[in-house]
Amino acid sequence: MKTIGCIGLGIMGSRMAANLQKAGYKLVVYNRSKEKAKQLINDGAIWANTPKEIGSVSDIVITMLSTPEVVKNIALGENGLLNGMQKNSLWVNCSTVNPSFTKEVAQLAQQHQIRYLDAPVAGTKAPAENGELLFLVGGDQSDIEEATPLFDIMGKKVIPLGKVGNGAAMKILINQLLGQSMVAFAEALVMGEAMGLEKETLFNVLLNTPVVAPVIAALRPKLEHSEYTPNFQLQWLQKDLHLSSISAYENGVATPNINTTKEIFAQAKQHGFGEHDFTAVYEYLNLRK
Repeated sequence: MKTIGCIGLGIMGSRMAANLQKAGYKLVVYNRSKEKAKQLINDGAIWANTPKEIGSVSDIVITMLSTPEVVKNIALGENGLLNGMQKNSLWVNCSTVNPSFTKEVAQLAQQHQIRYLDAPVAGTKAPAENGELLFLVGGDQSDIEEATPLFDIMGKKVIPLGKVGNGAAMKILINQLLGQSMVAFAEALVMGEAMGLEKETLFNVLLNTPVVAPVIAALRPKLEHSEYTPNFQLQWLQKDLHLSSISAYENGVATPNINTTKEIFAQAKQHGFGEHDFTAVYEYLNLRK
């Protein structure tokens, strides 16, 4: 069985790695904070001191990192991943990054004779824990087939999208819609309450109309009980909206709603909600009543 390197052990990456471990894969793990790897190590994973070290002993490396800057820092440099990976090994990048960046990284990997898959995921903490993620994958079909046994353990479906960059493109579109839908519903809640309607009534009526995004129904408990333990941190959705705006600029597309939504999340972050679940944007908007 292949040795799998896992870099990035936050809310998502730790659960993805745990599912691979439960399936019998030998894991080598790395994270900027070793504390987040503690449970995996206790269950038999091997700790690597650098990304370079993890690359040198892994057949496939999976990265699940927060920003393009972190991906680049992990990949490059004397102790970087690309300086350690064996020629023709496979790097599966599940981080949410913008398409132009993922193409740049794929070229760097190719220069090191490393194969690269652009494989961000749709889903948050519970789907990651339950192995129910959706993989949006750009890259060579043969590489996708090699990684599919891993995808099948960590997720419920793989959608091949053609060339590298297409996975990243689809992911930022999904998160763009998530952010816009969340702000639209949060504004409706705030306005409805300001006009004297009960919150429970607003949920019961609005969620049963076709104009509300289906995802909002699953988010109702967080909004209803002000329970913002993060499944997906607000600061990372703001980052993804920023990546969408970069991509819009690069492609000559006007996207005023993306930029407005991004700035609402940025303001919520400035007010201390960055590490809360993204649904806490409702609390921020409520401050403005």
